[in-house]
Amino acid sequence: MSECSGRPRALPVRLTALLLALLAGVASHAAARTPAPSVPPHAVIGVEDRHLQPDYWIGRQPAPDRVILDDAAIAAQNQRLQASDRSVHDVAALPATLAGEQVRAQVGKLSSPPTRTLYDVKGTAVTAAALATIIDNAAIAAIPDQVTPRFGLVVHRADLRTFPTRLRVFSTAGDTDIDRFQESALFPGTPVAVLHASADGQWRFVISPLYAAWIEASAIAEGNRDTVLAYGSKSPSLVVTGATARTVYNPEEPGLSQLQLDMGVRVPLLADWPADAPVNGQHPYTSYVIELPVRREDGTLALLPALLPRTADVATDYLPLTPTQLLRQSFKFLGERYGWGHSYNTRDCSGFVSEVYRSFGVTLPRNTSDQAVSPALNRIAFNPEDTREQRMAVLRTLQVGDLVYIPGHVMMVIGQENGTTYMIHDTTGITYRDAGGKLVRARLNSVAVTPLEPLMFNSEQPTIDRITSIQRIRP
Repeated sequence: MSECSGRPRALPVRLTALLLALLAGVASHAAARTPAPSVPPHAVIGVEDRHLQPDYWIGRQPAPDRVILDDAAIAAQNQRLQASDRSVHDVAALPATLAGEQVRAQVGKLSSPPTRTLYDVKGTAVTAAALATIIDNAAIAAIPDQVTPRFGLVVHRADLRTFPTRLRVFSTAGDTDIDRFQESALFPGTPVAVLHASADGQWRFVISPLYAAWIEASAIAEGNRDTVLAYGSKSPSLVVTGATARTVYNPEEPGLSQLQLDMGVRVPLLADWPADAPVNGQHPYTSYVIELPVRREDGTLALLPALLPRTADVATDYLPLTPTQLLRQSFKFLGERYGWGHSYNTRDCSGFVSEVYRSFGVTLPRNTSDQAVSPALNRIAFNPEDTREQRMAVLRTLQVGDLVYIPGHVMMVIGQENGTTYMIHDTTGITYRDAGGKLVRARLNSVAVTPLEPLMFNSEQPTIDRITSIQRIRP
């Protein structure tokens, strides 16, 4: 399933006992003098108004504008990810034909029949007959012995689904936030390889750089392989550095009207567009002229000009990876609704950190389960046997941008105050004990700032005790 639900894998790496022992004494001393965070009226423990401002955290950095990784180091890390992480896909490296058995296995692994009762938005149990119809629409048996991949570009933000259906299903009747058929989402300009079509012809099973799942056929424009794969590397370009940006409204090319582009999306800039030549009936001098993919009526690809207002939060290249920029980029999502698997036109915990880092040109795996163990990053792993003192010692070394993983969730470090580590994360909510020891649940459902140390994973275990790994995007 999509992020915040992945199972933690075996942890092959741990800190040396010597380092932990050296740091444990420092952490124990710090913990002994750390005051307990207060609980404001909004019930989010330890968070005051100052904590919700990126400038507050930037001001606490000793060298806020230092470059953590330069362009060459980021490129090298992305190459390591491509070479060593099995959760990412090199769409350009796919062979001309794939064995049908391999494709059937890949589709079947994702679209396997549910083994538990699922409920629709009205709280009614989904019948076996309805599930059978959905499974049949995947048409796995119809996959031929040899599959020739076709290539296309995503033309608008679109959901990736477990099955070829729009039916939203849930584990509990009445709890309609987490759709168990929602996997992720793809963004305009993402290249995909099309491997299979649903029985009703309305869906395609695709491989994208970070995920393989079902997407509606109407979201893909198929074209020449070389044209599709070259689109993402065209230059000059613009990178979306705001949470989102939208093309201007136009009545002439609906596929390019008010099109949402999310943080980190890179689009070609048509710098040589004639200064006085209209784009879809509008003069371009107040906008950037960019090139975007469009799906024609026959499903084929066209690359057409569109206008992006000059007021849009964009840059001519990926941003420099510095503490200042990490904080500013992450806080641009503050308060956005949590969206499981990129539902609600927003994002979830791993999508949030992925898109923040994507604005610097850094690629991360899609799911928490893959991010947490990726061999391409600078990883610290924990075992259940590691003590609280050992864990606290490591927390004292965390820096802005470090990613902290617990089963099914990821948080980004934004700084420390009075011995408490503060995080920004896209979360359904937090649990902690108040001054009287009572367990308190604050339902957040948003990108939020919280302290780490007071949080409880469940009624018995502090969150710190359930940290599985820390990933550092730094040398």
